[in-house]
Amino acid sequence: MITNNVIALVITFLVALLWLRFNDYLAHKGYLESHLSRKLIHIGTGPFFVLCWLLFKDDPINKYLAALVPLAFTLQFLLIGTGVIKDEASVKAMSRSGDRREILRGPLFYGIIFVLLTIIYWKYTPIGIVGLMLMCGGDGLADIFGRRWGRTHIPWNRNKTFAGSTGMFLGGWVLSLFILWIFSIAGVFPTSFQYYILPVTIISLIGTLVESLPFRDIDNITVTLSAVILGYFLF
Repeated sequence: MITNNVIALVITFLVALLWLRFNDYLAHKGYLESHLSRKLIHIGTGPFFVLCWLLFKDDPINKYLAALVPLAFTLQFLLIGTGVIKDEASVKAMSRSGDRREILRGPLFYGIIFVLLTIIYWKYTPIGIVGLMLMCGGDGLADIFGRRWGRTHIPWNRNKTFAGSTGMFLGGWVLSLFILWIFSIAGVFPTSFQYYILPVTIISLIGTLVESLPFRDIDNITVTLSAVILGYFLF
C-alpha cells in the first residue's frame, strides 16, 4: 500500500485520465466508432478507479481524496456539455450524435454516481463496488452486445434486445466478482470470496431486468440504485 495518499491520488487521477484520453484519441482519429469509444470509457473507468482505492490507507478521510478524481471529471463533463470548454474529442467519444448536450445526461450522471458511492460506501462494504460495476460493466456491455448480436427484441421494450440483456448480466456479474475477488485477496473484506457469488448473481439479474425497462438516459441511475437497495438486504 502506498503510504503517501497524495501519491495515491495522483496515480488514480493519471490512470483515469489516460484511459479517458486514450479512448478520446481513438474516437477522434476514427480508429473507433464514437459509440464504442463511449462504452469502453463507460466499462473501463470504474474498475480502474475502484482498484486504485487499494492504494489509499483505510482512514475515512481518504475516501474524500479518492472522490476528487471522479469529481474533477464530472465538472469537466459539465463544462464541456454546457459549452464552457470546447473539446471536440471528448464530445465525439462520449456522445451518440456529436451533440455536446448529451454529455449532460449519461456521462454526467455516471460521474455524480461515482462521487456519491465512493464517499458513502468506500471500502466499508461491497455495496458500492457492486453498484458501480453493474453500472460500468453491465450497462456498457449491454450496448455492445445489443449492437453486435441483437436480433430478438424484449417484448416490453422494443429498444432492448435479449442479446443486450445477456451482455448486461455478464458484464455486471463478471466485473463485480472480479473486483470483489481482488479486494478479498487484499484483505479489505474479511468474508470469503465464495460468499459473494450468490448475492452478486441475484443483484445482476435484478439489475438486468431494471436496465431492460423503457427508461431512456437514466439507466446509470436506475441500475445503480437497484443494486444499492438490494445490497442492503443481501450483504
